[in-house]
Order: sequence, then C-alpha cells, then structure tokens
Amino acid sequence: MARSGPEVADIFRYYGEAYREQHDASLSTAQRRVMTAIELCRTAALGGHVEACDHCGHSRIAFNSCRDRHCPKCQSLARAQWLEDRRAELLDTQYFHVVFTLPGDIAAIAYQNKALVYGLLFRAAAETLRTIAADPKHLGAEIGFFAVLHTWGQNLLHHPHLHCVVAGGGLSSDGNRWIACKPGFFLPVRVLSRLFRRLFLEHLKKAFDANQLQFFSGLQHLSERDAFRRYLAPLRKAEWVVFAKPPFAGPEQVLDYVGRYTHRVAISNNRLIDIEDNAVRFRWKDYRHGNRQKVMTVAADEFIRRFLLHVLPDGFHRIRYYGFLGNRYRAQKLAHCRDLLGMPVPEPSDGSSERDYRDRYEDLTGHCLRQCPACRQGQMIIVEIFDGATGPRPYWDTS
Repeated sequence: MARSGPEVADIFRYYGEAYREQHDASLSTAQRRVMTAIELCRTAALGGHVEACDHCGHSRIAFNSCRDRHCPKCQSLARAQWLEDRRAELLDTQYFHVVFTLPGDIAAIAYQNKALVYGLLFRAAAETLRTIAADPKHLGAEIGFFAVLHTWGQNLLHHPHLHCVVAGGGLSSDGNRWIACKPGFFLPVRVLSRLFRRLFLEHLKKAFDANQLQFFSGLQHLSERDAFRRYLAPLRKAEWVVFAKPPFAGPEQVLDYVGRYTHRVAISNNRLIDIEDNAVRFRWKDYRHGNRQKVMTVAADEFIRRFLLHVLPDGFHRIRYYGFLGNRYRAQKLAHCRDLLGMPVPEPSDGSSERDYRDRYEDLTGHCLRQCPACRQGQMIIVEIFDGATGPRPYWDTS
C-alpha cells in the first residue's frame, strides 16, 4: 500500500535544489549523492517493472528503489534480510542492551572527523565491554555482541551513540564452560562508564598526536596542543552516559526489538506530519520531559541541514560484531556456545540465492508484499521490466 502522507523525498524534491544553490560550498560529495538518491527513489528515472496478479489479472507499476542506506524507504527489505541472517545466531541466554553516548563537546569534534571519531567510539565501547566482562571480579568470560551506530536524537540534531546488544554470558578463558550473568544483571554501569571515558580519551589523544584530527570554524583553535588539552580537561572528570536497559524477555524478542535499530535512518516517513509554507512539521519524543510526544516545526532548509548531518562516510560500517560474534571465528564459536548451552543444531539454510523477502515480510497493511492487494488470493508476478531510457519490455528480455 502506498503511503499517502508526506515523505522525506518530497522535502528534497521541493526544496533540494534551492538548498544546493545556497549551501554549495559546504555540501560534501556524499551528501549530494544522498540527496539525489532520495529524490529519484521509486520514480520512473530509476526504471522499474510491471507486476500482474496470476489470479485476477490486477496489475501495478513498481519503480526501482535507490537502495541508499540513508533513504527512509529503502531499509525494510535490508532489515528483513539482516534479521533472517541473525536468527540462527541467537543463543538460549539472556540478552542485554547497552548504550554508549559521546558528550556534546566530543560530538562536535566527531562531526568534523566522522570516520575517525565514530571508529574510536566503536573501538572504545568494544574494549570496555570485553575488558570488564573478562575480569574475573565481574564475569570472567569472553562475551559476544554487535554494535549499531546512531548519530541522531529525536530532534534530528547530532547525537552520536552506540547501541550494543550483548549476550548475557560467555566462554570461560579455557573455552570449556559457559559462564552466565546473574539473572537480570549484566555489568556495573558505573564501571563501564569510567573505563569507556578513559579509553576513548586516550585514543582521541593518540589520534591528535598523530595529526589525524582536523578542526574547522569554531573548533579551529583546537589544532594547538595546549588548547586541545584544555578542551578535554573537563571531560576527564565529567560523567559519560552509559545506559544499560533491562534484559530482553527472551532471545526472540531481541530480534523484534533490535530490528528497530539496525537499519533505522535519521527520521522515518511516518513521523512527518506535513510540509507547508516552506516549513516541515514532524513528531518527536522529548526524553528530557518524561518521553512526551511533541510536534516540532522547522524551516525546510533547516530540516534538510539536520538530515544531512547524519550522512556517513563512504564505506563506513555502522553495524559491527565483536567477541565470539566476530566475523572471523563466528561460526565455530557459536557452534561451541550452542554445544555448551545444550542447544540443538540450527536447521541449515535452503541455500537458495533466489529468496525473495516479499514472500516472508509484510507491508504496512499486514499483508505479504507479494500478495495481490486486490483479490488477496493471487501472487503478483513480474511481467515487464523497464528502465528510464528504454521503457517497458518483457521480463525475460535481458537485451
């Protein structure tokens, strides 16, 4: 079912060209590419195909997606495939959700050095979790977890933080035992916060000493060593926010919950209310005041600016895996974990490279994406494909 309300793409189509003209010098190549991708997404410019129901003959045109990871309309199928891949990796144990947040003064440096500082955020958070978990005073085990980077708050301003989903236990140092966390408790948040602060600032200082940081505009003075040291001094004593949420009710709930985080973009289309008189209104949750639902109105120019704050550097991985979920030894370590936990061997994949996730996942109406929206009995089959240059042709014609 097509969405009837305003979309992020509409804002870029209506106001994007004026924004480019006004902010030409400050726009990066990546930001320009994201703007263009969202503007063209699911339009005739990208081509598409014609589908027809094999039962009632109902037909519809489906335009191709841009598949950009910043596009609000292109994440549902990517999310579905990621969840399918993760399902076989769930263990019969508790799972915890831990959030690491960078202070505002560090976030300002991060925005001017995205790839480097976001990478340090991943590194410091992972080192923190693995170090404290390996300490016999706390857990004494090798844990496994994945981390997802978000760079926004509900108001779309720059707010880099890391969502980590951690198994509630791990492998003993000799690898012969599974060591479980206490029920409902993972690791002490205060200890995590202190170590995270120390590790991150150490890594940031090393990056500065290696001349890897760049400073512009209001931060330009930080290129001087003494100024940089004074800037960081208060942060060494401030409380850094590390938040551990209550454990999930069970392994299956992990995927349902985490799926909201893994492929989320700065703002989804369903939060937009309207676009009128060069202004955009959208819903947001005010966490500082009891999670109250509010409506914010910003100029279209400001909305685009805020959205583009969250464009990631090319090739930057925003989901990363650590411990026994690390990519190199994941399969063998997970098999060992399942054996120690007395879990059955998961059913092998059907190995089909032709899996179509429209057969398994639903649209906003709750119906299978491939199911005919008219008769609800037939399947929508591709009968023609076309691109922006050649127009429609039978789907079997690949010339």
